[in-house]
Amino acid sequence: MNDSGDRQIGGRIKRLRRLRKLAQADLAAALGISASYLNLIEHNRRKVTVPLLFAIAGHFGVEPGELVDSDDGRLLGDLMEAFGDDIFADSDVTNLEIRDLAQANPAAARAILKLYDRYRAVTKPGTASPAAPGAEPFHLATDAISDFLQENANHFPTLEAAAERMRADIDRSGDSFEAALRSYLFNVMGVEVQLASLPHGIARQFDAARQRLLVSDLLPPESALFLVAHHLGQAAAGPEIAGIIAASSLPEGDAPALAGNVLAAYLAAALVMPYAPFLRACRDYRYDIERIARRFGASFEQVCHRMTTLQRPGASGIPLHLVRTDIAGNISKRFSLSGIHIPRHSGACPRWNVYAAFLSPERINIQLSQMPDGQRYFCIARTIAKGDYRYNAPRRYMSIGLGCAIHHAREMIYSDGMDLTGDSQLVPIGVGCRICPRLECGQRAHPPADHRFALDPTNRPESLYGRIG
Repeated sequence: MNDSGDRQIGGRIKRLRRLRKLAQADLAAALGISASYLNLIEHNRRKVTVPLLFAIAGHFGVEPGELVDSDDGRLLGDLMEAFGDDIFADSDVTNLEIRDLAQANPAAARAILKLYDRYRAVTKPGTASPAAPGAEPFHLATDAISDFLQENANHFPTLEAAAERMRADIDRSGDSFEAALRSYLFNVMGVEVQLASLPHGIARQFDAARQRLLVSDLLPPESALFLVAHHLGQAAAGPEIAGIIAASSLPEGDAPALAGNVLAAYLAAALVMPYAPFLRACRDYRYDIERIARRFGASFEQVCHRMTTLQRPGASGIPLHLVRTDIAGNISKRFSLSGIHIPRHSGACPRWNVYAAFLSPERINIQLSQMPDGQRYFCIARTIAKGDYRYNAPRRYMSIGLGCAIHHAREMIYSDGMDLTGDSQLVPIGVGCRICPRLECGQRAHPPADHRFALDPTNRPESLYGRIG
């Protein structure tokens, strides 16, 4: 068992114990060890023997590898990105020193990231000083939510169980899911669902006095259905959602409220796309997103999101990463189980197909990519357009990227006909220019953070940063 894995096991055991609402003494008794010994393990002060590792995995119903797998790579990437900021230009911090920090002191490394997040929020143009009277604390709730989902592998068993119970009741009517969902809301909660002309920018409105759920008649059918399921999730799974948030390490401020909305959306997806049938469809159709979307009456983006949640022990899908960006390169959603690092604060490498997808709207763009560390990934990307169903409605264009480690590529239909072992179709990519060591790249926007460039007056390179001193 390697040392980096040892340093992560304690935190994973503690998280699993808290999710199951187990006291340390109860878990220790079940494992046949003392509570003090378990406390040392959870704080990474004692190594876990192989027999104990298997006992812990068996108690929680997970694979032993799920406890050992390290997230050092993601933490290291985030640190590299942070130390690539210009404020550290004269610090002479080396990549080796950053790696040592991530591996030897992960708690301190995460604290540095939180401090850097706060710094960015304070220095963001147009942001009020936190010292100003009445100013809100800077928690960067969206980053906190991304970390929260990553820590939970974007899988919440209590919400899956709640969705399965509700879906079983909904399906008893024998009607289509949409009709049965409306009937369920009316019969069980007294809420009537109606399509309506709502004020501009309002997708859904709940009239509590009349117990009416009004859904905008300008929405695509799959969006309208999802919003109805989302309302049910908020109303029926409040205790489960509150319990997950209470057991989390989310900061105060906006993050808990945003997490509640995200978890209600998670439950909505689990209602529309039930776990077992959805996983079966993914395997039968080999992750053909558009075919699966038609099967469940969902959108392309909804299916991609749902695919990342298939982490049930003994019945899991491909470990995927997902990124959503706009045409300006702003990343609004990021999650990775594939191992690829997605930038925390800046746009990703321009060679990623998530950007090239904008050149061929609504077509699947396929890419075999290799990161500077040699790891290879199979990635697909497609643009989506969002906007009202009305003439001359403004549209928002985004790109969704989904991918996996190269050894899972054959499980996806998009890999058919591709040479996954050779280098002919391989695209070298990085995380971001400031932490990418590829000096030969012609698309560099910045030199690497730990280098300086020198210009040769007799030769003009294709890329200004291609010749680094």
